[in-house]
Amino acid sequence: MAIIITDECINCGACEPECPNTAIYEAADDWRYADGTDLDGNVVLPTGKEVDANETQEPVSDEFYYIVPDKCTECVGFHEEPQCAAVCPVDCCVPDEDVVEDEATLRAKQAFMHKN
Repeated sequence: MAIIITDECINCGACEPECPNTAIYEAADDWRYADGTDLDGNVVLPTGKEVDANETQEPVSDEFYYIVPDKCTECVGFHEEPQCAAVCPVDCCVPDEDVVEDEATLRAKQAFMHKN
């Protein structure tokens, strides 16, 4: 599963620098697939979706920090546990029941985003 930040977020920002995929953004900030990854230009995501990795995307939330599900690997390939959840002082970084992925899928996503 991807991790989601619930509306209990206090906007402390502790989670953002911990994400190895740069999948966490401040409320209302635009994001890019290229941010913190090796993706560049036109790419086909593992889901089959075609995107320009450098194109800005609409924020997922304009009220509190958010995690981009397409970039979240639950820290698989980097850490033993999701680092956002480990550092969150209010425990608002939780598994997203709507985005369920097995470990093999998360590892493939991590390898796709970080080719080097």
